[in-house]
Amino acid sequence: MRGGAGVRGDVRDGREHGGVKAAGRSVRTRSRDRLAASDPGLLRLTSGLRTVGAIALTLAVLAPLGLDITHLVTGAMAAMAATFSVREKQRAAQAVTLAVGLPVALVSVSLGAVLGERVVVGDAFFVVLIFCAVYGRRFGDRGFTLGLIGFQFYFVALFVGASAARLPGVWAVLAVAFACSAAVRFVLLPVTPAGLLARLREAFRARLARLVSAQLALLDAGPDEVDGALEDVRTGTARLHETALMIQTRLEEGTPDEPTARLVQRRIADAEIAAERLGLLLLSARSTERADTLTLHLPGAPAPEVGRLPGPEEATALLRRDLLALRALVLRTGAPGTAVAHVRNRLLGYRDEENLPSAAPAVRDVFRGVGEAARAVMGLRIALDGPQDESDDTPATARSREELDAEDAAIDAGEEAERADRPTGLRRPTTRAAVQVAVGSALAIAGGELLSTDRWYWAVLTCWIVFINTASTGEILVKGYRRLLGTVFGVVVGIVLAALVGRHTWTSFALVLVLIFAMFYTAPLSYTLMSFFVTAMLGLLYTLLHTYSWEVLVLRVEETALGAACGVVAAALVLPVNTDRRTNELLGTVLERLAEVTGAAVGQLSGGPADDLLDKARELDQALGDLRSATQPLTHPVTPLRARRTTARYVVALLETCAYHARSLAATAELLPSHPSIAADPRLDGAAGRTVRNIGTIAARVADGEVTGAVETGPSIASSLGGSDGDGRYGRITGRVLRHLERLDEAVVGLARPLGVPVAPPER
Repeated sequence: MRGGAGVRGDVRDGREHGGVKAAGRSVRTRSRDRLAASDPGLLRLTSGLRTVGAIALTLAVLAPLGLDITHLVTGAMAAMAATFSVREKQRAAQAVTLAVGLPVALVSVSLGAVLGERVVVGDAFFVVLIFCAVYGRRFGDRGFTLGLIGFQFYFVALFVGASAARLPGVWAVLAVAFACSAAVRFVLLPVTPAGLLARLREAFRARLARLVSAQLALLDAGPDEVDGALEDVRTGTARLHETALMIQTRLEEGTPDEPTARLVQRRIADAEIAAERLGLLLLSARSTERADTLTLHLPGAPAPEVGRLPGPEEATALLRRDLLALRALVLRTGAPGTAVAHVRNRLLGYRDEENLPSAAPAVRDVFRGVGEAARAVMGLRIALDGPQDESDDTPATARSREELDAEDAAIDAGEEAERADRPTGLRRPTTRAAVQVAVGSALAIAGGELLSTDRWYWAVLTCWIVFINTASTGEILVKGYRRLLGTVFGVVVGIVLAALVGRHTWTSFALVLVLIFAMFYTAPLSYTLMSFFVTAMLGLLYTLLHTYSWEVLVLRVEETALGAACGVVAAALVLPVNTDRRTNELLGTVLERLAEVTGAAVGQLSGGPADDLLDKARELDQALGDLRSATQPLTHPVTPLRARRTTARYVVALLETCAYHARSLAATAELLPSHPSIAADPRLDGAAGRTVRNIGTIAARVADGEVTGAVETGPSIASSLGGSDGDGRYGRITGRVLRHLERLDEAVVGLARPLGVPVAPPER
C-alpha cells in the first residue's frame, strides 16, 4: 500500500477524472457545501427570502395605487405576519391555513380599530384574545397559526393607529398582502417536503465531510493544538447529530412511503454512528490512555494527554491519506467514475483483517473505523440514489453491498403506538401557558399604560413573545433577558439609521427589508440578534410613520423591560413550573427512553423478538434535545450558580454519551437478521441486565427523592460472559458490542453520582 505519496495521487486522480469541468465546478461546489453546512436545508435562507419577497411584492402592488405611507406600512407588516405564521409542512395544508387566516386577520384588525380607543373594553378583549390565541396551540399547527394571526393583526391595528373609518382600505391592503404571501410561498419560492428533505440530506453530507476534516486536523494536531482540534471535532459531531434530527422530523412528509422513510433514517443513523466512532477511535489512538466517550460530548473538557500515533510513520501517512480519501468520498457521494470507485473499494477493504496495515492495535482500530465509515457512506448513497453501478466492485465491496441489501430487505415498517398518558385541564401545557400569558398581559397592559397611553402594547408584545416555545420560569427569564439586551443595542442602531435616512421613504423601506431578512436568518441562531434587528427595523418604521423620536425608542426599551418582567412574574406566581421541576420531568423521560432502547437492543442481541429500535432511538434523541433546551437557564454564562451549571453540563454530556452507545447497540441489533458476523447470544440479557436496572433506579430517584435504591456495580460485562470469544471479529458477540455495553454501564454509574443516587460497592 502506498504512503504519503498516495495522498497526492488520489487527489490528483480525482481532479483529473473531472478535467477542466470539475475544476470549474470546484469553487461553486465548495460555496454550496459551505452554505448547506451552515444552514441545513436552507431553512433560514428560505424563511428570510420568503418574508422579504412577500413584503417587497406587496409594496410593489400597493405603491402604484397612490396609497399613503400608513397603508404601505400596514401592508408590509401584514405580509410579514402572514408569511412567518404558517407552520404546516404540506403545501395543501399551508394553502388552507392562509385561506382561513385571511378572515381571521380581517376580524382581528377590525376589532383592533374599533376597540382601540375604548380603553377598558379594548384592554379586556385583548387579554381574552391572547388567552384564546395561546390556547389554540393545543389544536396543532393550524391552531397555533390562527392564534398567532389573531394576535399579530390586532397588534398591527394598534401600531398603525387604524380607525373604523379607514377599515375598507385596510381590508383591501390585507387581502393584497395575503395574496402576495401566497404567491411567494407557492410560485416564486416553493418548497416541497421532498425538496426540503433533499437539501437536508445535502447538509448532512456537507457536515459529515466537515467532521472528517476536523478528525484529520486532530490527527495532525500538536500538543498545544489538540484542545482546539478536539473542540472542532466535538462541535462537528454535535452539528451532524442536529442535522440527523432535522431529517428525522421530516421523513414522513418528504418520502413516498414508510419503508423508504425508515431506510433513509437507518442509513443516516449508521453514518452518524460510524463518524462519531471514528473520532473516538482516532482520539484513543493518539492518547496515552483510553479516551472516554464523554470527552466527545462535554463542552470544554480537556483533551487527554496525546503523543504521536504509535507504530511506524508509514501507517500515520497512510491514515492521513485515507481520511482525505474518506472526505473526498463523502463530498463526491453521487459522482460516477472509476476514481470514486477506486477510493471506495480501497477503504471498504479495511473491513477485512488481511487488508489492515502493519501498525499498533489502536491504529488498526482506526483503519477499521475508516472502513465502517466508508460502508455507511455507500449505504447512504444507495438509500438516497437507488441501485449503483457494480462493475468496478472488488470482493470486499460486493460483500458490503450484499450486507446492505440484506439489511434493507429486513426493514419492517412497524406502527408506532400512541402514548395515552397525556396531561389534562390546567396540567396541559397549552392551558397553563394561556392562563399565564393572559395574567402577564393584563399586568403588562396596566403597567404599559402608566408608561405611555399610546405605546403600551410593546409591553404586551414582549410578554407574549417570551412565553413562545418556553416551558419553565427559568427559560422565560433567559428569553426576557436576551430580548431586553437585543432591544437596548437595537435602539442605538435605530437612532443612527433614522438619522441617516431621514425622510427618504424608499431608502427606509429598503433598509427595513434588509433588517427583516437578517431578523429571520438569525432567529434560530440567537434570540438576542433577532431582537436587535427587530428594534433597529422599528426605528425605521417610526421614521416612515413620522413618529420617530429619541423618547419613543427609549420608551421601547422601558416597555420591553416591563413586558419581560410581567412575563417572569406571571410564570413564577401563576401555575408555576420551575426549572428544576421541568428538567427533572424531562430527565425522567430521557432515562425512560434510554432504558427502552437499551433493554430492547439487548433483548434482540440476546435472541429475543425483533423490536422497533429505530423509532425508540429517535424518541430518545428527541427527549434528549428537549432536556438540552430546558437546561439552558442552568448553563447560561450569566448564571450565578456556577456549581449547578457545571453539574448540568456534566449530566447532559453523560446522557449524550449514554445515548450514543444505546444508538450503536440498537444499530447493531438490527443487523442480526442479515449480518454474518453478528449472532444472538442469550448470555447478554443477564450480563447487561444490571445496566438496565441501574437506569431504572436513577429514574426512580429523579422522580421521587425519597427512593433509597442504589446503583449496582460489579465485574465487567465481558468477564461476566464467562470467556466469550467476542473479541474476534467473527465471534458470537463482536468486540464492538461488548465495548458499547461496558461504556454504557460506566456512563450510567457515572450518572448516579451527580444526581445523588448512592452507588453500592461490588459484592465479593
